[in-house]
Amino acid sequence: MLFVTVVASVYLASVVGETDPAVDRAYVAAVYEHKVILNPNPRVPVSRQVALQHMQKNLAIYEKQAALAAQQRAQILVFPEDGIHGFNFTRSSIAGYLETIPDPQKEEWNPCLEPRRYNNTEVLQRLSCMALRNKLYLVANMPDLQPCPLKMSSTSSCPPDGHWQFNTNVVFSSKGLLVARYHKQNLYFEESFDTPPELEVITFDTEFAGRFGLFTCFDIMFHDPAVVLVEKGVRQFAFPTAWMNALPLLDSVQFQRAFSLGANVTLLAANIRNGKRMKGSGIYTPFSATYHQAWEGDPEEGRLLVASVPVLEPLGVKQNTAKEEGAGGGKSTSSVAADSGYCSQDNCDNPPPDSGPSSYSTFVSSMMHDPFTFVFLNETKGNVKVCNGTFCCHLHYRWILQDRKELYALGVFGGLHIYHGHYGLQVCAVVRCAGLDQSSCGKVVEEAESKMDFLLEGIFDTKYVYPSILTSRMILEQPENLEKAADGRVTMTHSNMKAGLVTACLYGRMYHLDKQWIRND
Repeated sequence: MLFVTVVASVYLASVVGETDPAVDRAYVAAVYEHKVILNPNPRVPVSRQVALQHMQKNLAIYEKQAALAAQQRAQILVFPEDGIHGFNFTRSSIAGYLETIPDPQKEEWNPCLEPRRYNNTEVLQRLSCMALRNKLYLVANMPDLQPCPLKMSSTSSCPPDGHWQFNTNVVFSSKGLLVARYHKQNLYFEESFDTPPELEVITFDTEFAGRFGLFTCFDIMFHDPAVVLVEKGVRQFAFPTAWMNALPLLDSVQFQRAFSLGANVTLLAANIRNGKRMKGSGIYTPFSATYHQAWEGDPEEGRLLVASVPVLEPLGVKQNTAKEEGAGGGKSTSSVAADSGYCSQDNCDNPPPDSGPSSYSTFVSSMMHDPFTFVFLNETKGNVKVCNGTFCCHLHYRWILQDRKELYALGVFGGLHIYHGHYGLQVCAVVRCAGLDQSSCGKVVEEAESKMDFLLEGIFDTKYVYPSILTSRMILEQPENLEKAADGRVTMTHSNMKAGLVTACLYGRMYHLDKQWIRND
């Protein structure tokens, strides 16, 4: 039986899929990529009334999209980060937008049915009614004000103005009940918000799919809380984001897909649509992807994505996991099919990719502000090994379509990334260079014609490795085979590419180095 990804008739989206993973249950999920209506002067304080007038414009669009999602039988709908209020506020200028959100772990509240319990909760009320009216779970992002308690712990400190301001996800049940509240842990140049005094690891339960986890945007790059949730057995996530695309390794749909595959989870990712850089949303499982990445010339509008996805049980629950493991989340015992084109008569007898160092000369070029060691891929086929320090990557490749006007290289980096965040990396990446010189390797490229069959492999000092294949015009391809071995070896194999290769990447996160670096900063 084929696993069918349902695509709403109101949009054109890209779908990557495989066969049904033999699960017993499925549900219908929706994400909305919202073209946010912004405050034109976000650094100027406004009254509560003016702030509400602004937010109601975005909420009116949410209303329409919730109704459309419900018409397509969606049971959960995720809206993006900053979608109601916008961004680029100061701590004082966002004041009119703040609402105090009660903790649903301490009290039960249905804002739609009990609107008078709290003052200044108009946004919460409208979201609650939206969920109730359309009979779906609704995830949204909004700013939250929380007074500091009278008694503070010795490890916590209250801001000088006596309250915290948080970037906050809220979840409402299909009955309008506030069931979850999560304060973003890893802020990204958000001067209007505070980092929570304590890490929050938040989940919510649904009748149709069991447990979901919550995190926001830049959180996906860090251990806390995203990996904490995964290691607690959570396998389905709502992910509001306002992601700025950063090619060649961190395009929005590229890393959303990579996280889903690497963590073996379902990710419901809703992004902002704002200009050329903030775009890209999707519904990702270990077996399929329904996503949208706007391209130049596309209408400047929002996009609703709807898909039927399998319920993922916590790992360790007795189930048919063979397909799940082969899809990218665990150890795979499958191999590349003999007729795939990768292992043909003229290259099956090549040595394995870890047989020795490359005979090609290497060079260093900056990619994503990190000094990668590169080697060009100029031959018709090849077997290369490149090291950056003690971390090495191997590539066994064969061109099936090579545009001589395009230059490709294998890049390797192992170390601390220190630009716009401090975190440990080990990365193997095949990239198309922007030009025909060394310095162009690692620069932004969005289109390509050349296609290769390849085996990309690294021996990582971390088990947290996120694989991706991004092709021309930001189209994803599903790796043909992924293997993770006990010795840290991760292998990604792919053949018969449908579009030109932009990036093939194994993105390893050395989370254990993050805190060490921050302490020494």
